[in-house]
Amino acid sequence: MGKKSAFTLIELLVVIAAIALLMAILVPALSRARKHAKAAVCLSHLKQWGTTFALYTQDNEGHLPPDSINAIWMPRGASTSPAGPNEPSPQNVRTAGIACCPMAAQPPSQPATYFRMQNGQVQGSVGDVFAAWEITSPAPAFRGSYSMNSALSAPSAGGANFWMGGLGVGLETNIFLTKRMDRVPVLLDSVMPVASGSATDTPPPNPSPFVRMGMGMFCIDRHNGHVNGLFLDWSVRRIGLKELWTLKWHPNFKTAGRWTKAGGVKPEQWPQWMRDLKDY
Repeated sequence: MGKKSAFTLIELLVVIAAIALLMAILVPALSRARKHAKAAVCLSHLKQWGTTFALYTQDNEGHLPPDSINAIWMPRGASTSPAGPNEPSPQNVRTAGIACCPMAAQPPSQPATYFRMQNGQVQGSVGDVFAAWEITSPAPAFRGSYSMNSALSAPSAGGANFWMGGLGVGLETNIFLTKRMDRVPVLLDSVMPVASGSATDTPPPNPSPFVRMGMGMFCIDRHNGHVNGLFLDWSVRRIGLKELWTLKWHPNFKTAGRWTKAGGVKPEQWPQWMRDLKDY
């Protein structure tokens, strides 16, 4: 009778070790691939947002939604007019499927920090680096993980906002007359529905979740040292976190402010978690 072949204990251990080594190599690579795929989907969502805003501005003589607060209702297809957030949308907006970046589609796992806007009529919870913000009142509730640059929209009751007011013509300004539209941010990864930046805003001291103000709402490490953004020419791209201070948020924004290379910022002045990121 012939001998039966079988693995020895040493051979079995070698095979297990080889499998473990392959897993150690493949798991990080697969994790990076998943993150890259989600970042690509995020850019695709923003591109669709660009189409939505482009159609809106074409139908409204070059104007964005008349109020940055009303603009946040667009993700669920509700009204963007002062008539109310629960009125049917005259623009037939249907963008609920692109309201969240895939990296931040779930609510925060920790107890949320709440916000109130529009004299308390709009209430919800602040998002996180990898969690969506959520508007809970008025119903129905919905989530999003992008923020509109609030300096781009004028009050629905009339008058000038920061952006249009800087030109002195208020609601009569056509956005297609704006110069360097590729430098004007419209919609970016954020922890709040609406926000804007100031050249003097201090960078967040750490990447952990906390109540952020101004530029800190956008300065989140969601895409490996970057956030994704839509610009006024409807182009989309990755934005370095330090680059946020060089964008043209409003007409009076100093793109060579203190937090830029042109403004003389030194590497050691940045918070520790941002020092190795690319300078602009």
